[in-house]
Amino acid sequence: MSSYMLISSRDPFECGDTEGFYQIAIDLKAKGRDVTLFLVQNGVLPARNSAESKALRHAIGAGVKVLADDFSLRERALDKAALADGITEASLERVVDALAAGTKTLWH
Repeated sequence: MSSYMLISSRDPFECGDTEGFYQIAIDLKAKGRDVTLFLVQNGVLPARNSAESKALRHAIGAGVKVLADDFSLRERALDKAALADGITEASLERVVDALAAGTKTLWH
């Protein structure tokens, strides 16, 4: 089974095509793939408890593993307690490890 890591660096509140990128993750998961959505840079903004990102919540509900870059969170004064349920703080090292393991990676 193929593993996928989708890296989202765009703020979905400013970039209209982010929902489509999340949908790719959902579609891959529906096909039985191991899928991780890694939020980095402004891509971490919808990870907040207070954010209303239905598309991201839909991805979590579909079983997509969602990680938020710890450095990007700190740059935006967000801590682990600010994250919505189903989102885990992680270091960029997770991406490097996935690449080294041969995980197919898409960056948005």
